[in-house]
Amino acid sequence: MAHVYISIVGAAAIAFSTTAVAEAPPRAASGIEGTIVVSPARPGPIRKGEESSVVPVRNAQFAIKAGDAIVKTFTTDGEGRFQVALPPGHYLIVREGTPARIGRWRFEADVVTGQLTKVNWTADSGMR
Repeated sequence: MAHVYISIVGAAAIAFSTTAVAEAPPRAASGIEGTIVVSPARPGPIRKGEESSVVPVRNAQFAIKAGDAIVKTFTTDGEGRFQVALPPGHYLIVREGTPARIGRWRFEADVVTGQLTKVNWTADSGMR
């Protein structure tokens, strides 16, 4: 009879611990997610009634810096979207491989604990 009692108590303890683990809420991620577009996408004036030439920055690599150190890199997808996990802090995001004198490819973002900072950035291509 003692063996039956121990088995029932053991099974109940295992079931309870498994249930407790399964019900634990997932840890909230922190980082940055959004899109990057570039404008103008073609040189020349924009005529009245014409939409500005904005296109997604497709498959481009960016570096994320904290101070002077690169902490991560990411590549945008075919629609200019990205998502990257980061610890809380202030970051500078720069496009890799782009000469500093052409256009504007620098962005800043603040990441808060447990939140994804949503951004929609427009880079300046430097075309006029």
